[in-house]
Amino acid sequence: MSETSITTERRGHVLLIGLNRAGKRNAFTLEMLDRLALAVGELEADPELRAGVLFAHGDHFTAGLDLGDVSPRLQADGSLRTPAGGRQPWRLDGEPYTTPLVCAVQGWCLTIGIELMLASDVRVAAANTRFKQLEVQRGIYPFCGATLRMPREAGWGNAMRWLLTGDEFDAAEAHRIGLVQEVVEPGQELERAIWLAERIATVAAPLGVRETLLSAQAAIPAAEREAATGLQRAAIPLMRSEDGAEGLASFLERREARFAGR
Repeated sequence: MSETSITTERRGHVLLIGLNRAGKRNAFTLEMLDRLALAVGELEADPELRAGVLFAHGDHFTAGLDLGDVSPRLQADGSLRTPAGGRQPWRLDGEPYTTPLVCAVQGWCLTIGIELMLASDVRVAAANTRFKQLEVQRGIYPFCGATLRMPREAGWGNAMRWLLTGDEFDAAEAHRIGLVQEVVEPGQELERAIWLAERIATVAAPLGVRETLLSAQAAIPAAEREAATGLQRAAIPLMRSEDGAEGLASFLERREARFAGR
């Protein structure tokens, strides 16, 4: 197992991908995003891998993006680039994916954590998981897929209840609205996710799995795929606004934001 901000471990035909910045609640830096993209690229490129598991070391899945590290790049060029050999972790690059990914979450699962979870195929949550899609409380909006996938997965009203307020919700609510498929006792989420991934990798025919995923992706409306191309670009005016600056300042200063609508 590699000792980096993202760990990878092979178990037969399954690749385990672990978020490994536990001391910072697995908040994503640019380096961490790049390493995750490379791990996802490995999962997609190697025909010996039949399923993957995305999980987190430590008590929390992720506290979201480390905005102090990530926002300067976004404001500079409007994108989170994918390194050579990698694949976009939130699976909005317009290219099909063919290897199923099971996600296990626990503790805090904030912002991009929910978006990574929604980009996976099957999700397992510990009963103690707390979710927040809180970008609107930072003067910005979700730009890695939640605005596209949460309404599709949970229904419009359920999605807007959480997207428009940034309020916290629990694993029971995530299960009720379909964001996760199973809720287990804390500490059992990774074991269950591995079991599901190994089930896919051992009892299902690889070619059948591949075509199932491709068929399901083909059913996603073209308008949704087109909307995905502008997600990060549309975030730039918000980040450069007065409210965007106030949202970042409030995050760094650990206080409530005071928005002016400018």
